[in-house]
Amino acid sequence: MTIAAPFLARTERFASVGSTNDVVRAWLAEGTPEVCLALADIQTAGRGREGRTWLTAPGAALLLSAGFRPVWLAPHRTWRLPAIVGLAMAGAAEAVAGLPEGTVRQKWPNDLVLEMDGGWRKVAGVLGESVGLGTAGPRVVVGIGTNVNWRRVDFPAAIAETMTSILEAGGGQAVDPDELLGDFLARLEALTSDLRADRFDAAGWRDRQVTTGRMVALHGADGREEHVRAIDVDTETGALVVVGDGDRRPRAVFSGEIRRLRLRPAWPGV
Repeated sequence: MTIAAPFLARTERFASVGSTNDVVRAWLAEGTPEVCLALADIQTAGRGREGRTWLTAPGAALLLSAGFRPVWLAPHRTWRLPAIVGLAMAGAAEAVAGLPEGTVRQKWPNDLVLEMDGGWRKVAGVLGESVGLGTAGPRVVVGIGTNVNWRRVDFPAAIAETMTSILEAGGGQAVDPDELLGDFLARLEALTSDLRADRFDAAGWRDRQVTTGRMVALHGADGREEHVRAIDVDTETGALVVVGDGDRRPRAVFSGEIRRLRLRPAWPGV
């Protein structure tokens, strides 16, 4: 497949690779300019946040990583690169599956989820990794794995209750992965151009957050669990704004502090 995206400096598709994030990280270390993109039909060592394994069936998902050299982006705003990758995929998934705008939501910090069977199921995960932030040579890799034509009957039993696919969200109608990729890249190009010009779709990112107005369970890096009310997100820092039982005022929680976030029943006061 030829990927017609002039904004990409380098792109390569692999039948099988350990991790597309590792491929792109190596490219950037070798001097490859931005934006570079690696895709894979199968990942043998795909991973999510905190080193968790990203599971997918061969040919059932769109697996890719994009590499950036964001000298044009302040270090404290680097979180916006994973954010725009998520926004681009959310919009592309809705477009190719014929879903209403806003159907694909974001579960802070980076998962894409859909409301199905009375709950929220994961359709994609985003993983951002960075090197050299605050130096003259920052490098950021953003990987995203999206469940595309994965049938419910084939979901792994261990995660079947928490995952879904674009095919399932669209009522069983298969999606053309190349169409999804093309739509995603067009959106990513526009969002990257905006970000370089110091424009970020803060309202769009905020509106897609499914965590806002809900009780959530935060599993900290230290292993502790805390139940809090998620009341907003900070579009400047990317933090989740929460209120806990012992808080006198709202406080910011940053993604590096949290290993996992679970949604709890909606907070009726919002």
